[in-house]
Amino acid sequence: MANKVEVKDLLDAGVHFGHLTRRWNPNMAPYVYMERNGIHIINLYKTAVKMQEAGEALKKIAASGRKILFVATKKQAKEIVTDLAVKANMPYITERWPGGMLTNFVTIRKAVKKMATIDRMKKDGTFNTLSKKERLQVDRLRAKLEKNLGSIVDMSRLPAAVFVVDIMREHIAIKEAQKLNIPIFAMVDTNSDPREVDYVIPSNDDASKSIEKVVSYLSDSIIEGLSERKSSKDSKEGEEKEEKTSKTPRAKKAKEEVAVAAPEAKEAKEEVAAEAKAKEVKEEVEVPSTAPEDKEAMKEAKQDVKLESKKETLAKAASENKEEEVKEEVKPESKKETVAKPAAEDKEEK
Repeated sequence: MANKVEVKDLLDAGVHFGHLTRRWNPNMAPYVYMERNGIHIINLYKTAVKMQEAGEALKKIAASGRKILFVATKKQAKEIVTDLAVKANMPYITERWPGGMLTNFVTIRKAVKKMATIDRMKKDGTFNTLSKKERLQVDRLRAKLEKNLGSIVDMSRLPAAVFVVDIMREHIAIKEAQKLNIPIFAMVDTNSDPREVDYVIPSNDDASKSIEKVVSYLSDSIIEGLSERKSSKDSKEGEEKEEKTSKTPRAKKAKEEVAVAAPEAKEAKEEVAAEAKAKEVKEEVEVPSTAPEDKEAMKEAKQDVKLESKKETLAKAASENKEEEVKEEVKPESKKETVAKPAAEDKEEK
């Protein structure tokens, strides 16, 4: 921020002198320090604090890239405000306040454009085609417009804030700014009403030294805000350039990688396609038949085939041997044996 406000400097500049006690506004009581010889003395500590607040706010507005309109039509403030406003590259009004400057801004802009058309006429030679009387009239009109509106040529839209030196004298500007909700910064003396101003700077608005002290501090704050904006803009541009330069080799490298990877990807793709084709062929071969006989055969094949253990097979073989032996024992007798058997039994009885 701009340099810190020193109370001693304000005292030397005579910022503390107010108006006669009989002309004071009671709303300025919080900013009055004391009364001496029928004159109110302004509290400079409060002035210093208010100047710092206003400076900080103006710095932010300037850093955002918007304009601040300086208004001072007092004789002792004209030159000072003009020089400092030009230094800060801000619009200013130091002649008569044009009615509707803010509320009827479109019409004021038309008047400003008229100046531009006259300048164009002088450049392209159409001005010389006019009669002597007409040329005189145009010159007078140009001079008048330059005097009243020449300082706001660069102000293409409504200002973001208005700085006023004497709110009693510039009451029309204050009313217009209030109507449009434009923030008002002002030097307020003990005879003024501070309720009409957003950022009050209680100070002596009649002495040229006092005006210069306050306005120079605020213009420095504005210049600081503009320099910050410029530096941030330059840093952004530098970053963008760096990004562009870093992106180009990266893009080149990525392109090369893609070119190298392309044949590999192509081979992998061909392999996948071949596998898919082989799978399709296999599926075509292994399609199950829909015939009823084939279905039954498939069912039988699906049934679990239980394998016998070694013990089971041995036991089974033993049981089969036994069955064969029993069959042999119970073998039926032949016809000759059956006839010979009872004959033998009769012989034994005899």
